[in-house]
Amino acid sequence: MRARHLAPAVLLLPFALLLAACGGSSRAEGGGGTGSGTDGKGSLTLNVGDQKGGSEALLRAAGELDDLPYKIKWSTFTSGPPLLEAINAGAVDVGAVGNTPPVFAAAAKSKIKVIAGSHSRSDGETILVKKGSPLKRPAQLKGKSIAVAQGSSAHYQLIASLKKAGLTPKDVTLNYLQPADALAAFTRGKVAAWAVWDPYTSQALAQADARVLTTGQGVVNGLGFQVAAPAALDDKKKSAALKDYTDRLRRAQNWVFKHPDAWAKAWAKETGLPDKVALGAVKRTRGTAVAVAVDKAAIASEQRIVDTFAALKLIPRSYDFGKFVDPRFNGDLPPSGTAPRTYGKGH
Repeated sequence: MRARHLAPAVLLLPFALLLAACGGSSRAEGGGGTGSGTDGKGSLTLNVGDQKGGSEALLRAAGELDDLPYKIKWSTFTSGPPLLEAINAGAVDVGAVGNTPPVFAAAAKSKIKVIAGSHSRSDGETILVKKGSPLKRPAQLKGKSIAVAQGSSAHYQLIASLKKAGLTPKDVTLNYLQPADALAAFTRGKVAAWAVWDPYTSQALAQADARVLTTGQGVVNGLGFQVAAPAALDDKKKSAALKDYTDRLRRAQNWVFKHPDAWAKAWAKETGLPDKVALGAVKRTRGTAVAVAVDKAAIASEQRIVDTFAALKLIPRSYDFGKFVDPRFNGDLPPSGTAPRTYGKGH
């Protein structure tokens, strides 16, 4: 469901810079800038979908784009659902998304395969309210309006948090809005709460008079995925490039954990986040990810999300999520339940 566009005048300037950079659907023109260019050399081109401050920024900061034996053409998307639409359409070969977009895409019988996973802390998955809001716990959301991107990881986090509080989606009013429009609605007081993920969580806390009502920690599975087009997997050369690409992401994530300050500065530059806010987000969520296998436990965890959305009639019916997984790149990766990294108490 596409959100209507609210007046941009309500956007705080740093937010406007970040969200304008996220674009509307995709952009792959230009030369060399994040989200708008091509890296590497060779006759093979891997079309990669990304989100602002995502895989490209990560790989570049870690030096993993310096010796590419193939080309990567980048396209930037506002969130996971439109990225997966592009994969289904054949415009993108692979892209990173949260735990919920593949559930909706597969329910729509999209041509997708989950090929790699990561496990992170879920402190950046939040339901935000204004600092002056009378709401103190999730149960008080009953009868309130909440902004959320439909089919995003925040969508499931919201439903799971409501369930934990004894509520269902019918007890609240859901406003399906992409982050830029959700921010506008939140800023203007058109919604009582906003379910969202980092880096939006970190920036709202710093610049939009927001506070955390609850987080996804202990509520959601903390999984993120690389999702590929079956046609790319069926192409021998592209499949080899996909294996190399996921290996580079794993090495880059290891680098991030060891160099949180360097990654935070690079991430801040790409997203428009203040350095301090970026570092907080890195230590809260983004630096804690560990590469994991897309194994039976991961599939079972995603199946619970499928069944939850099917029971709520938010997808037409339940289905076997495992049919949308290709485990060929699992190799010797640790189990999906491997604990995320941590930077210690307070993070």
